[in-house]
Amino acid sequence: MPQLDTSMWFIMILSMLMTLFILFQLKLSKHIYPPDPNPKSSKMHKQKTPWETKWTKIYLPLSLSQR
Repeated sequence: MPQLDTSMWFIMILSMLMTLFILFQLKLSKHIYPPDPNPKSSKMHKQKTPWETKWTKIYLPLSLSQR
């Protein structure tokens, strides 16, 4: 039964990764990004929700004994 020759695998994998990296860089360099959007006013009207105005107890503290 013949042995599998793996001597060239490292070079093939390395060359494949380099090629993919170069192609990816070329593809990104040709991509046209949209211009920066105009800044919007920083004043935003935030509506208060009922749970923001009051504190509600959501758990029993460990220091209290459980009844």
